[in-house]
Amino acid sequence: MQALSDPGTLFALVAALVVAGAVTGFLAGLFGIGGGAISVPVFYEIFGILGYKPEVAMPLAVGTSLAVIVPTSIMSARAHYARGTVDLPLLRLWALPVLAGVILGSVIARYADPGVFQAVFIGVATLNAAKLLSGGKGWRLREELPGKGVLRIYGAAIGLVSALMGIGGGAVSNLVMTLHGVPIHRAVSTAAGVGVLIAIPGTLGYMAAGYGRPDLPPDAIGFVSLATFALTIPTSLLTTRLGVALAHALQRRTLETAFGAFLLLVCSRFIWDILA
Repeated sequence: MQALSDPGTLFALVAALVVAGAVTGFLAGLFGIGGGAISVPVFYEIFGILGYKPEVAMPLAVGTSLAVIVPTSIMSARAHYARGTVDLPLLRLWALPVLAGVILGSVIARYADPGVFQAVFIGVATLNAAKLLSGGKGWRLREELPGKGVLRIYGAAIGLVSALMGIGGGAVSNLVMTLHGVPIHRAVSTAAGVGVLIAIPGTLGYMAAGYGRPDLPPDAIGFVSLATFALTIPTSLLTTRLGVALAHALQRRTLETAFGAFLLLVCSRFIWDILA
């Protein structure tokens, strides 16, 4: 908390949140992801600077990230839907399984060690980074989506993993769809819709999971920091449409490589935390 008494540190924290919001919104539109890969590590560092221990800072970063993803995922999904590339039947099939996974993840959040969140983040982010950096070559299980039973299992897994990572599920669902031959633009657009399915119940779940804890910031409702949310949202909403436009217009290879490298950097940071 002493950081708040230093104007220079306070300005740096606010600037970091504003930038994180802009990048989160941009990624939400560009890759169909919620941007949690950006916001979770940024929020985690900021809460640590403010003096909160990892067992509070990590679930608080995850819950707040899910809250930020709510408006950006809605805006992103609407923009992709307007272009006619969202797979609505798949979203309907995934709705209940995803919700079940998110609820389970929120329950785990109340009792889990921070290392659990970090380990899940490391595993999934490393897998996505490998796919991004390789250009997706050879990353194919089959040429079509599996049956409804397997898809429901996928949906539950996407909800669970995303709730523990603090992401909107776009990175995970995008990976699942492209591994099964879904064209990239359709996968990106549908992944944006998955973000809506995950972020809303995930935010409510993290609010409930942390409700009543005495070691949370005074502005927090459960594991969601309202002040962090308020500082991040304006720039994220401004940049979401820019990301959508670029997703449908530009070559993605350079951006995929940069994002993959960033994911590896974040993973290295969390690995250091676990080993230290």
